Amino acid sequence: MIVIMSAGSTRQDVEAVQTHLSQRGLQGHINPGTERNVIGVLGEIYPELQNELEFMQGVSEVLRVTKPYKLASKEFASGPTVVEIGEAKVRIGAGNLIVFAGPCAVESEEQVLATADAVKESGAQVLRGGAFKPRSSPYSFRGMGEDGLKLLANARDATGMPIITEVMAPGDVDLVASYADVLQIGARNMQNFSLLDEAGAVPKPVMLKRGFAATYEDWLLSTEYLMAAGNRQVILCERGIRTFETFTRNTMDLNAIPAIHILSHLPVVSDPSHGTGTWPLVTPLAVASAAVGADGLIIEVHPNPSEAKSDGAQSLTFKNFATMMSQVEAVRGALAEA
Repeated sequence: MIVIMSAGSTRQDVEAVQTHLSQRGLQGHINPGTERNVIGVLGEIYPELQNELEFMQGVSEVLRVTKPYKLASKEFASGPTVVEIGEAKVRIGAGNLIVFAGPCAVESEEQVLATADAVKESGAQVLRGGAFKPRSSPYSFRGMGEDGLKLLANARDATGMPIITEVMAPGDVDLVASYADVLQIGARNMQNFSLLDEAGAVPKPVMLKRGFAATYEDWLLSTEYLMAAGNRQVILCERGIRTFETFTRNTMDLNAIPAIHILSHLPVVSDPSHGTGTWPLVTPLAVASAAVGADGLIIEVHPNPSEAKSDGAQSLTFKNFATMMSQVEAVRGALAEA
């Protein structure tokens, strides 16, 4: 259930609704808007509640939400959510195309700093890099751990770029959050509900990647875990799904970007690096993602992809990344003029 407050409602009106809900064992989650507040009601809704709320002072309208996810639903917000990242206050959502770029895995100080400088020069706003790496094989490079987090933090200090990095285990959330500006939860952990609960309690943005075989509803229900735990700074990421096709690593589901904008108020980022798994396809899919309304792109870039310890086949060189950025900017410019 969603309670839409009137434009002229006061703080006391909102508090009265919250008290009414609390006294009945329900939770009220406030989503402040520029013109009016929206309160999401969670819990066991009884038949008379809608009428009770509609007659309260300051209430404009009460709507039932039939979707199993509530806080992530489009009805919960008065407009698109904008998430602010780091001290640089990079804003993603509501039409702002933000590019997250950097190496799949942090390998050395030289590699991270060189990549950070290169992607920033080409227009990226956020540095990505993996310190903890989930790998299909236990014998593959699995990251530098906290040493990698320290290198990312040094790169932030040197460039001013906020950093995003993956957290894999509930017990690592506080550690990763002490370094990162955005916590990333990968596809393999999309339904790791203990991890979602922990990350949801952290006052930092979280990027949630879609699972390999997850439906949009599955994905948004996982998002609901983060939001129900208190975190409203959620960014969704489409990173390709498993199909019968074997030429590419995954199949990039471009439908997901406009579809999630219909279903949810949250920003949606596209990951064509994992969505294709092969670098020649990354730029075309990045451009296509921009064309269908992605709020951001997350791209793997490496100084020398052939020597990368992780995902070199899908990583762009500095030159190829610069080319991709110019094409993406051209598409966005054309859309703005249309």
